[in-house]
Amino acid sequence: MRGMILIYGATGFTGRLLAERLKKKARHAPIVAGRTAHLVQALANRLNAAGRTFTLDEPDTLDKELADVDVVVNAAGPFTQTAGPLIEACLRTRTHYLDISGELPAFQTAHGYHEIALTSGIMIMPGVGLGVVASDCLATHVAAKCPHAKYLRIGLLQPHTISRGSLRAVLGMAQSNVKVRRNGALLSIPIGRLQRSFDYGDGERMSVAVSWADVFTAYFSTGIPNIETYVEANLMLRAVYQITAGTADLMQVELIQRWLSIAAAAWPEGPPSAQRRQGKCVLVAEAEDGWRRSVCSRLETNDGYDFTAEAAAEIARRVVSGNFCAGFQTPAKVYGADLILGFEGVRRKDLHRPFPTMPLDRLLA
Repeated sequence: MRGMILIYGATGFTGRLLAERLKKKARHAPIVAGRTAHLVQALANRLNAAGRTFTLDEPDTLDKELADVDVVVNAAGPFTQTAGPLIEACLRTRTHYLDISGELPAFQTAHGYHEIALTSGIMIMPGVGLGVVASDCLATHVAAKCPHAKYLRIGLLQPHTISRGSLRAVLGMAQSNVKVRRNGALLSIPIGRLQRSFDYGDGERMSVAVSWADVFTAYFSTGIPNIETYVEANLMLRAVYQITAGTADLMQVELIQRWLSIAAAAWPEGPPSAQRRQGKCVLVAEAEDGWRRSVCSRLETNDGYDFTAEAAAEIARRVVSGNFCAGFQTPAKVYGADLILGFEGVRRKDLHRPFPTMPLDRLLA
């Protein structure tokens, strides 16, 4: 390996944080890449790094730009649009593929290339940011403490800030249903049907089921057949969530999507560093067996954007040094549940629920 890492979408908010982090951690400065020449060049000059400008709609150009690259980190959303072309180019050029996606459809797309990646000897690992690394490690941790677990539930404390790119992804994925995993298969259920409380550190808080990528990835990491994912929401937010669900199909109309894109463009690009230093993310994971015996743990990290930059940089550094497994992979399956314990600001605590929980089949009955 030559040790070369390319970040596509490096001029975006999280892409820049990642580029700065890799500049400090990697053997070589990363190649910063994107679609807009003057933004790419400005970032390249600031980091004293190489810059490349290209789009994803010309396979020959993509192959040329990736020919000398060992690892691509895709930071350009929406990943439902960018993951496919970049993964195919990585397969043609035998380049490892990582991204910071949290969009469930993007993981399903990535998994479709598993067999080809195995044959090519490259790793495809979407979700190397907060969206999967933290939750995947926590899920694997509780699964190890509950060896015969049949149910896995993951909750996230409502984040206080969201970047422009994350908002675009959320608006583009509005759905009237959420995905859960039941007996190993992905199923859709109406929004609002599953609600549950989690202790995020200051008492139980009600949370509502959402379609996180973990319903896909945690199955590969833990083998647990029934998985639900939640986000904390007070009564008002739960009501807004239900209203949004009722208009989800309308939000997919092309004209509405254009209006939403214009609205998202006016959103702040991302929280400033002072605000990020004060922020934190809290996740809770609970594994339960068929006898309703449960294990529950809580994970606290620094602000999600800084965590994403640190996690993605560390995994890219490991891959470029030869530490990888070919095929579609998940972070904790390759690097273990304790991967994140060395990250700044990360604290993990095992909890004990005061009452037994109800199995998923009874919740859905």
